[in-house]
Amino acid sequence: MSVGTSAASGSYRAGRWHTVFRFEAFLSAAIGLAIGLGWAMTGGGRFWPAWVWFGLAVPLGLQAAARWGLRAPKGRRFLSLHASLSFTVMVMLLVIWLLSGAGPFWPVWPALGLGIVFAVHVWFARYRAEEREQALASRVDVLTRTRRGALDTQAVELRRIERDLHDGAQARLVSVAMSLGLAETLLETDPDLLAELLAEARSTTLAALDDLRTVMQGIQPPVLADRGLEGAVRALALDVAVPVTVSGGLAGRAPAPVESAAYFTAAECLANVIKHSNATTAWVDLRHRDGVLSVVVGDNGCGGASIDGGTGLRGVIRRLESFDGTVAVSSPAGGPTTVTMEVPCELSSPKI
Repeated sequence: MSVGTSAASGSYRAGRWHTVFRFEAFLSAAIGLAIGLGWAMTGGGRFWPAWVWFGLAVPLGLQAAARWGLRAPKGRRFLSLHASLSFTVMVMLLVIWLLSGAGPFWPVWPALGLGIVFAVHVWFARYRAEEREQALASRVDVLTRTRRGALDTQAVELRRIERDLHDGAQARLVSVAMSLGLAETLLETDPDLLAELLAEARSTTLAALDDLRTVMQGIQPPVLADRGLEGAVRALALDVAVPVTVSGGLAGRAPAPVESAAYFTAAECLANVIKHSNATTAWVDLRHRDGVLSVVVGDNGCGGASIDGGTGLRGVIRRLESFDGTVAVSSPAGGPTTVTMEVPCELSSPKI
């Protein structure tokens, strides 16, 4: 429903309520007037019609109080409704006290009870508001930190790509250009050396293409786009120096940014297995349950891994924080080590 349609519907309901309220007020006034005339025609006496008028005014007063309370902003609507109804009930009690002869001022006790209940409501509303403000402030801090972490991760990735291009493909292409320039000068003077230079240029060009493929694979592995996270992790496990068992499975595809983040965090954890753990075997478990993608990477190495112990796990945390992900590390001395990474997401349609 659009905003304009919602506003029009609210205006229509308000107009209907005002129409019904005016009809009720007119009907109550007519009944009250008839009761007053009946009292006058029966000779007067004690003015009992006041009680009838009071009974007719009660539903009108409660409706008006409820309507006034519900006009408050959404965050204060319930408290405003409580205040307007409590005030209306207190006025009714005062009228009853006056109509009953204005003896001992007993309305003070229900007024005290209503006041205590309202004060508790005010305190609870303020407490809830403070909780919401604290939660909002905490969320803002998390978003600020994760945004900074995402920007830092992106800057590191850009520097890595620039370094790989500069040290790899660019250097080889410069060599190809120099070889072709020298070949141009040898075209008529030394055909034998020219053939060698062209063969070298061809070999260097192929090596530059391999470097470019490696750089592109570091940005977005083709296997990840073709086979999804599960297939990409299984392919990654085949290239690790120790045996890696991949268990579990996914019934669909996660969003592309989440798949990319999960893939590279798993790759980082497996790289840490090779660098630091002295493990003889490792494992990866992939699951999706209750709207959360879970990737668990473990090994039977020496243990002792810590988030504060190096930049690898901190990079994993920064990468996943951008998606409200969490990382838990269990690595007692002597092993085993397990890194559990969880990212809230929904999967696409199941595999066929």
